[in-house]
Amino acid sequence: MKRNENRPRQTAPDSEPILVLGIGNLVLNDEGIGIHIVHTLSQMEMPRGVDVLDGGTGGLALLETLQSYPRIILVDAALDNRPVGTIRRLSPRYSRDYPPLLSAHEIGLKEMIDAMLLLGEAPQIELLAVSVRNCHSLGMHLSPEIRRAIPQILQLVLEIIKDLRHGRYSITLG
Repeated sequence: MKRNENRPRQTAPDSEPILVLGIGNLVLNDEGIGIHIVHTLSQMEMPRGVDVLDGGTGGLALLETLQSYPRIILVDAALDNRPVGTIRRLSPRYSRDYPPLLSAHEIGLKEMIDAMLLLGEAPQIELLAVSVRNCHSLGMHLSPEIRRAIPQILQLVLEIIKDLRHGRYSITLG
């Protein structure tokens, strides 16, 4: 299977799976940060039971896949008026708890979260929201601020995996 397909890598059945999901649009510059992160992670040796998925621009097409994971680490860009490259770790429960995500996929993602809640199958989601600005023109270039944030984002993903495996959770920040 190609690593960039819209399906997660499979894990060993003896561990509770965690999905690392990158959301974004690669052709809208910084808006694609979530995709860049999961592409990098897919080249790394991940812990047993951790799957990595390029979720594209998200939406209801991912609903069935996401319902099969009890824990999801979501990496996405946010238009939140914070300095570019700011990374926030959040534990949103409802769609209204999410920061302003990007319009290219925000509606589909929030609808998907609400649909999972209605079906009673909502996973625990840990969100890494990366503040961006360069996302309104076509291009595949990350800004210098976002490129500098990549090592920290990768480290945070690995820390969240450890936290989830050891029962530690983040707090939701406004």
